[in-house]
Amino acid sequence: MTTAARAAVDDGGFFDRLQTRLRTVPSKVMEAPGLTLREAAVLAPLFWRDGEPWAYLTMRPLTLRQHPGQISFPGGARDAGDVTPLHTALRETKEELGLEPDDVSVLGMLGAMPTITSYWVTPFVGVVPADAPLTPNAGEIAEVLEAPLWRLRRESRFIYQADRTVYVWGEGRHVVWGATWRMLDQLMEHVTAVGR
Repeated sequence: MTTAARAAVDDGGFFDRLQTRLRTVPSKVMEAPGLTLREAAVLAPLFWRDGEPWAYLTMRPLTLRQHPGQISFPGGARDAGDVTPLHTALRETKEELGLEPDDVSVLGMLGAMPTITSYWVTPFVGVVPADAPLTPNAGEIAEVLEAPLWRLRRESRFIYQADRTVYVWGEGRHVVWGATWRMLDQLMEHVTAVGR
C-alpha cells in the first residue's frame, strides 16, 4: 500500500499516530535465555472501516497438526530465502491471505516473543486496504476473521485446564489466547495510547 493510498484513508490520522507510537515506544521483548528457537514472524494487518480500525486474524483448520482451530495473525517460520523477519511476515501473509507485499504499509513492530512450540516470533503491524481482495489458502486458513479493535474486550475463559485471559468481540464466539493474545495485547496497549 503506497503512502498516497494510505493517506487517502480517512482515519483522522489514527494510523500515523499509531506508527509514531510503535516507533518511539517499543513493546517489551520477552526473553528466552538458553532456548534454541526457530525464527518466525507474523503480520497484524490493520484496515479502516466505518470510522474505526480493524485487524485481520485467521482461524487455523482443525486438520492441522499444530494449533488446530486456533486464531492467529498470518505468518510462519523464516525460510532461508527471507532476508529479514519482515520478509517472512510479508511472504507468509501473501501465501495465507493473498495480500501482496506492496499492499502493506508497515507501521512498526511489536515485541518479539518465544512460543511453546519453540519459535521466536517477531510481530509486525501494517495497514492494508479495506477493500483488498483476500484469497485465503484453504490448506492453512479455515476462516478469515475481522476484529474491531476498539470493541475488543478481555474475558477469562477456562482453556486447556487453566483460566486464561482472552480477547473476544461481538458475541464472543471467537477467542484469542496464547501467543496471539500476547501480541494483540501489546497492539491494544498502543491502540489505546494513541486514542480515537
